[in-house]
Amino acid sequence: MEQQHLWDALWRNVHLATMTDGSASYGDILNGALAIKNGQIAWLGAEKDLPADAHAAETHDGQGAWLTPGLIDCHSHIVYAGNRSNEFEARLNGVAYEAIARAGGGILSTVNATRAADFDDLLAQSLPRVKRLLAEGVTTLEIKSGYGLDLDSEAKMLRVARHIGEILPVTVHTTFLGAHAVPPEYKGRADDYITYICEVMLPALQAEGLVDAVDAFCEHIGFSSEQTERVFHAAAELNLPVKLHAEQLSDQHGAALVARFNGLSADHLEYLSADGIAAMVAHGTVAVLLPGAYYFLRETKLPPLQALRKAGVPMAVSTDCNPGTSPMTSLLLAMNMACTMFKMTPQEALAGTTIHAAQALGQQGRVGQLAVGQAADLALWQIARPADLAYAMGQNMCVGVINGGRLI
Repeated sequence: MEQQHLWDALWRNVHLATMTDGSASYGDILNGALAIKNGQIAWLGAEKDLPADAHAAETHDGQGAWLTPGLIDCHSHIVYAGNRSNEFEARLNGVAYEAIARAGGGILSTVNATRAADFDDLLAQSLPRVKRLLAEGVTTLEIKSGYGLDLDSEAKMLRVARHIGEILPVTVHTTFLGAHAVPPEYKGRADDYITYICEVMLPALQAEGLVDAVDAFCEHIGFSSEQTERVFHAAAELNLPVKLHAEQLSDQHGAALVARFNGLSADHLEYLSADGIAAMVAHGTVAVLLPGAYYFLRETKLPPLQALRKAGVPMAVSTDCNPGTSPMTSLLLAMNMACTMFKMTPQEALAGTTIHAAQALGQQGRVGQLAVGQAADLALWQIARPADLAYAMGQNMCVGVINGGRLI
């Protein structure tokens, strides 16, 4: 007789943190089970409620571990070449940042190293960083360009990012961040560089299928709101969603700007105003909090978490992995930092790396929750309760990762 519930895989003896209520609760199902079919979640619930005719090609005993959605790192600059620990050491030995910059340091050193690296070298330098994230249960990763700043080098970065998603068990979403800094060949001509981005780089990269979203650095040391708006208009003409590095060092009204373009997210937000929050609420823009950069830069201005919470703005948490201000490859550590420094709750931190991080990538219908029809991207944790993920420092309690229904 044909089985009515023939699944590809069945996980039994697990506790489930479904995250279907966002940050309102973990959505716990104790003593649960979860079934997978064709790479998607086909059934979940209390194990005692499994259908009597349930059968699976593979059955796994979770041994009382917790299953969560696979973690999502929704803001990273993880593809780059070179290393800036020398600058870190120099600053701590009293060398001024201006002197480091004059000597070719700062972002320019990463641009030069990334431009000089070929595809294979750039891939080889980036893979270990990505693998460290995956070992902690990350199954979806956003990767930005922005250290090439010319067409060939930006394309190289984005091709490496795409290739990482092909050779590792992770879904990669690419973001074009050409408006990250003014390259040396355009020094003093920022408006001309924006024209190059809008008329040359972005159309060519989009035509090659390398761009999932467009970002910019709107800041007094980056690009003005007017220049950023030009980039957003170019993205809109190509039907590409936008996001923004906003209000990290000052209030440039970037959050309101990106919200006006129905942006996916506004990121950093230490100097976010009430008007910016209102705009984000009106347009459904996610707040992406980046505690790694806050910590590394010894920032003292906290993002307005209580105001974001009160307004109901979804809050995501990410590593911001980059060589200059957040050389971090632990999303679990970012969760801990968000709790200890920003006073997020552990529940909010897990929502910030699952359901709300998915929303920040426009992927809330596919990943970020344990729900029927969602991709079977899951992480298995040997923990007492979900709060352990944000509580423990320097501990990786991930004992299994399921990507697209397959145990890695």
